[in-house]
Amino acid sequence: MTRMLEEAREAPAAVARLLATDDGAYQNLGAFLREHPPTGILTLARGSSDHAAQHTAYLIMARLGRLVTSLPMSLVTLYHAHLARPGLLVLAFSQSGQSPDLVDPTRYFTGSGATTVALVNVPGSPLALEAARVFPLHAGEERSVAATKSFIAQLVAGARIVAAWEQDPAFEAGLAALPGALETAAWADWSLGVEALTGVDRLFILGRGTGLAIASEAALKLKETCGIQAEAFSGAEVRHGPMAIVEAGFPLIIFAPRGPAQAGLLALAKDLRAQGARVLLAAPEDVPGAELPLVAAPHPELDTVTAIQSFYPMVEALSRARGFDPDHPPHLSKVTRTR
Repeated sequence: MTRMLEEAREAPAAVARLLATDDGAYQNLGAFLREHPPTGILTLARGSSDHAAQHTAYLIMARLGRLVTSLPMSLVTLYHAHLARPGLLVLAFSQSGQSPDLVDPTRYFTGSGATTVALVNVPGSPLALEAARVFPLHAGEERSVAATKSFIAQLVAGARIVAAWEQDPAFEAGLAALPGALETAAWADWSLGVEALTGVDRLFILGRGTGLAIASEAALKLKETCGIQAEAFSGAEVRHGPMAIVEAGFPLIIFAPRGPAQAGLLALAKDLRAQGARVLLAAPEDVPGAELPLVAAPHPELDTVTAIQSFYPMVEALSRARGFDPDHPPHLSKVTRTR
């Protein structure tokens, strides 16, 4: 068994550990944000962590009505822009917590009085040391270059911050019950995806809402572990140009979990199939045309978490089927340091 597959299937246990710890810290942050609503919210992240940040940002905007900006870190590290404002909330996401372009902006914002929060898998990392508040991911050591369990833990940690801030009992209960659904999702049969994609060299992955963050993560994993030129688009955005290159047999994965975006994504899947595209529809089993079964999470807005849990074993198997080593993608390393 590869490290990537082993670690992907460790994610349910990692999430259980995360949910069983640090409750006081989450509740304290939630109470602070209710008492002192932030004047602005920024996310800091790269790679897979940026997709987790995007997922959290969408939850904050949709559930709490607060605008969130993904900060281009070079504004601080290269251009030295004066961005400090009273009352900012800054959320930094990282597995290793070592990249200077996360550490330096966090230090800058902490020093300027912002509420800086690090969601990081290494509590003693440079990033954690510079943040005002630290939320460990509790994912355990992750040795495979391709992040899996740490990414899922980031999704859950971000959702847990939202839950502590909002105090919605249904969402909180859904999070508490999530590990069981993830365990089921880790063993879902997505073998059809391996069969359909072994010979392709490019594809689109579509999602919407929080599902776009998952589509972006899936596209990254297909690039780094399978050598496939995979591009993620919103189900709405794909009609504004990218659809022009979709011809007969063109492969797509469409993530269509439960929620307001599902109907439009199912209609898009139907249109693309009529156009001759090879659409792999990831949707609940009771949805007509679903080929990659999505396991329902305890709360509909957490379906994206179970979706990526099912995707990871599929992409690991696809990598091996294409002759790659998913644990050692070419030209990549586990810790990336950029400025």
